[in-house]
Amino acid sequence: LIILAMVTLTGWAQLTPATIASYINNYKDLAMAEMQRSGVPAAITLAQGILETEAGNSDLVMRSNNHFGIKCKSSWTGEKVYHDDDAKGECFRKYPSAEDSYRDHSNYLSQTPRYAHLFKLDPTDYKAWAHGIRAAGYATNPKYAHILIKYIETYGLNDYTLIAMGKMTGEDIAANTTSTA
Repeated sequence: LIILAMVTLTGWAQLTPATIASYINNYKDLAMAEMQRSGVPAAITLAQGILETEAGNSDLVMRSNNHFGIKCKSSWTGEKVYHDDDAKGECFRKYPSAEDSYRDHSNYLSQTPRYAHLFKLDPTDYKAWAHGIRAAGYATNPKYAHILIKYIETYGLNDYTLIAMGKMTGEDIAANTTSTA
């Protein structure tokens, strides 16, 4: 039990505000580019990436560059890794790079019929997107949408959606951060 507690605490200790801020800084441009390409809000993409990878520190992302916990499914023809999730030894997609993972995530949401209704929503309505993703079956955690929303609100991730839409600039974020500090 002591070892289990230490492993659990070590895992949780990695998910600090600084670790999350570093993840955001590393992947915000990729999330915004994918939004412009596919229509998936950058805020949703970043929040899912933070949650699914423990801000870039999960075993799955380290072994596979899989930033979104996307499982193989029968149509996947790329490389695979096996990881314990809802069941032991489940098949997950493996990517050569984070960019490939981000692109596949955007394609997965935009090309899978059960997510089609999301693209009728306002991209800045992150709450509707988060609840819609959860309702469509993306994750089994009943609190999934609430966790995404918490990350978006805590870390101002909707700003990246607005930047990708041309409604805000990076300088606006810097000014907002400076004026609230």
